[in-house]
Amino acid sequence: MSALIPCIIAGGAGTRLWPVSREAMPKPFMRLPDGESLLQKTFVRATQLPGVDRILTVTNRDVYFRTVDDYRQLNKTHASLDFILEPFGRNTTAAIAAAALHITRLYGEDVHLLVLPADHLIQDTDAFAQAVTAARELADQGWIATFGIVPTKAETGFGYIEKGQALNAVSYQVARFIEKPDADTAQAYLDGGLHLWNAGMFCMRADTMLRELHEHAPEVLVSVRACLEQSPTKEGNHELQLELNGELFAQTQDISIDYAVMEPSQKVAVVPCQLGWSDIGSWQAVRELSPADAQGNQTNGETVLHDVTNCYIDSPRRLVGGVGLDNLIIVDTPDALLIADASRSQDVRVIAKELKRLGHDAYRLHRTVTRPWGTYTVLEEGKRFKIKRIVVRPKASLSLQMHHHRSEHWIVVSGMAMVTNGEQEFLLDTNESTFIKPGRTHRLVNPGVIDLVMIEVQSGEYLGEDDIVRFTDIYGRVPDAVRT
Repeated sequence: MSALIPCIIAGGAGTRLWPVSREAMPKPFMRLPDGESLLQKTFVRATQLPGVDRILTVTNRDVYFRTVDDYRQLNKTHASLDFILEPFGRNTTAAIAAAALHITRLYGEDVHLLVLPADHLIQDTDAFAQAVTAARELADQGWIATFGIVPTKAETGFGYIEKGQALNAVSYQVARFIEKPDADTAQAYLDGGLHLWNAGMFCMRADTMLRELHEHAPEVLVSVRACLEQSPTKEGNHELQLELNGELFAQTQDISIDYAVMEPSQKVAVVPCQLGWSDIGSWQAVRELSPADAQGNQTNGETVLHDVTNCYIDSPRRLVGGVGLDNLIIVDTPDALLIADASRSQDVRVIAKELKRLGHDAYRLHRTVTRPWGTYTVLEEGKRFKIKRIVVRPKASLSLQMHHHRSEHWIVVSGMAMVTNGEQEFLLDTNESTFIKPGRTHRLVNPGVIDLVMIEVQSGEYLGEDDIVRFTDIYGRVPDAVRT
């Protein structure tokens, strides 16, 4: 059998899981009660499949370093890592086309490509491995194999797959894909036994996907191929990065693989399976992962509750008191609080979309923001000032940069800092500080073996994160990037 390369698609903002999931820290990075992220669980599940020694990930370049951090903690098989880094999302057709072209070019057209969303939960990994084996057999026969979850309830939040002619004892040709149904239709699907939930996972030979793209979405294929030809590649230390050319990628059609290929194709099969699967698509789905108390409540954090029933309360940092509540979802983060009727958890995305329309930072960022070198947390801000807590990992470095409109005062709380301030370079120890005037080049490096923790006080007429002129950067970020 041909080689198997899992392709993890890590896109989407997870707007229904706001305020924990945000554009710069989306749903795949959410920690579940056991401390692992959905992305980590997907990675482990993929690396444990027989014969897998390489993982391909398609993700946004802004979360690349966070993705690598999640992987490196769990890469026990030392699988090689390939990354296709998107400058922005162009939906699943472009991502899968790029993956198929990349694999064909480097590893062969007969390679089995296993497409896995990064933000789904599968609890029965043995059943998953068996389903992959069945899908690979179909792939060798020229099929695009999908994974259909045997429904356990009349779910209106998922798309469905209707089974057609049986191909063998464990798989069927797909008769049709169906959009999210109403409640009565979903109940009829559950009772009828012909319909499965569409899990959004696929397995096929790379050349099969390219053939179907050529037939059903030729413009996307041509556009992505042209983009890959003009996209730079970096390789080393069992890792390969392909950063997509932004100007050419912007010309690619934004369309899902279901619409572009799966629905019109006559070569799609489905493997029915029971995997303990969830797309963790809402807070209602998240709450189902934890047991409830005698009053039907699930809580994370300190709570004092009186006459409270059937509520989900997630507030790890702040005490929550509740009186006379029923069927609510309450999610508290340092800068945003969600209170929702549990029966309307799908509508949380409306809040996220409105924040995006307004240009509010709470759509895009948390108070604590992850960067390649560590994190920063906005402690307080007001007119003409902002205070941050900055943590720089050992041997990490911020870029050499300059600001036009703000000054910065750095105070070391713990650890040791190597500072560039204009023409000077010097060490700062705990309780020491330096002042950086507007227009002066500067850089912060942690030369030590423990985290460097410091307080940064910004002052000026404009304190936006886009007031940065970057000169050099060890992480390869482009000079005009809006990042620190």
